[in-house]
Amino acid sequence: MNQIAINTSQNVNVNFTLAGVGERILAFFIDLLIKGLYVFIIFWLIRNLFDFAGFVNGMDGWSIGAIIFIITLPVHIYTLVLESIMEGQTVGKKLMKIKVVKIDGYQAGFGDYLMRWIFRLVDIYTNSGIVAILSMIISKNHQRLGDIATGTAVISLKNNVNISHTILEQLKEDYVPTFPQVILLSDNDVRIIKENFQKAVRADDRQIINRLTLKIVEILKLDPDSIKLTQRQFISIVIKDYNFYTGKDF
Repeated sequence: MNQIAINTSQNVNVNFTLAGVGERILAFFIDLLIKGLYVFIIFWLIRNLFDFAGFVNGMDGWSIGAIIFIITLPVHIYTLVLESIMEGQTVGKKLMKIKVVKIDGYQAGFGDYLMRWIFRLVDIYTNSGIVAILSMIISKNHQRLGDIATGTAVISLKNNVNISHTILEQLKEDYVPTFPQVILLSDNDVRIIKENFQKAVRADDRQIINRLTLKIVEILKLDPDSIKLTQRQFISIVIKDYNFYTGKDF
């Protein structure tokens, strides 16, 4: 499977598996089905509970079109809204375990999702998706035009199948956190820290562990001399503390 190397905010290169074209197409059709169900249900309700025909009687075509557009607005902004609030995922992408990320390692923002959403008109809707499919097949990182314009790619999360591959840590009920400053980290930061930490421990890569430690200390604004732990103990506690304060399961 094709991979992409992303330089993270911890200045560490991490290889991610790119989502396949088939996975992205299937995620698209899952989302399309959800939008289709919404349209079916909303118009069924309008037809059976309201006198829509009588309401629009006498209106011109532009007015009727405007009303229909407002009713179907959730369908039009579905992808933009969900990717923005679900950090690069829609329902379809979540079910397929894929997500949008920035190639430069930073968290994608609303502007990136907006640009990708606008480019869908060119990539997908004006040509039945042919441009998007060709672009994903030809481009190095399986990017459609919207991805190329925003510097994003879609990666697979299917390797993250158990607790050891997530930022979630099993904590004892009497667990006492050590570093409340961990709330300065983002979910993406901690996910990357844990993934790289696990790889470094398996490979006994002390250089990576040291770089991770220094970066965490810098972000959390800690005094290095006050930390009476080994670097491995320190990173492990930081991950557990983050889970304690956020309780997030990825």
